[in-house]
Amino acid sequence: MTDPALVLDCRGMRCPLPIIELARHIGDVEVGAAVTVLADDPAAASDVPAWCRMRSHEYVGADGDAYTVRRLH
Repeated sequence: MTDPALVLDCRGMRCPLPIIELARHIGDVEVGAAVTVLADDPAAASDVPAWCRMRSHEYVGADGDAYTVRRLH
């Protein structure tokens, strides 16, 4: 999987907090870089890909509780 430029540890946070953290920090990385969100809330499995579709970023995929997003703009 892609090496992330930023890892957000959102374990223990419940919906919608992991997505709020992702939205808050996606601009901290360069366009084309990846952000990995560590989230143990089961809702993250659908929330992260949905957020990527709505915000036009690439959902790279998941590895357990690690969800990786590539900033596209």
